[in-house]
Amino acid sequence: MAIRFDKYLWCVRLAKTRSQASELISKGKVKLNQNQVKSSREVKITDVISIHKNAAVFEYKVKDLIDKRLGAKLVENYILDITKPEEIERHKQYQLAQSIYRENGSGKPSKKDRRDIDEFLDF
Repeated sequence: MAIRFDKYLWCVRLAKTRSQASELISKGKVKLNQNQVKSSREVKITDVISIHKNAAVFEYKVKDLIDKRLGAKLVENYILDITKPEEIERHKQYQLAQSIYRENGSGKPSKKDRRDIDEFLDF
């Protein structure tokens, strides 16, 4: 059984859509066995998928191949998370820094907020 790289990313829920998966691959944010490849490359069992998110690199090992999208609970039967703990910690620190910058759920700045920010930055 052979499956395209972009389709496999979509099937195991590492990307929301196939077009997003192929876009991530073409931008070089997702690599197969530490090499940048095309979306049409075929995935094999024991391949390692590296995904660059913000400041961290998440790694997954292919356990089995599938050609249909899975439910979230079944993903662990087809892919193994081998991400290093320091990479997970780096991602958590990045998320914490983003949440401190702006409160969650506060939305985009209002006109008054934007004027206050501009006034502050002018000094």
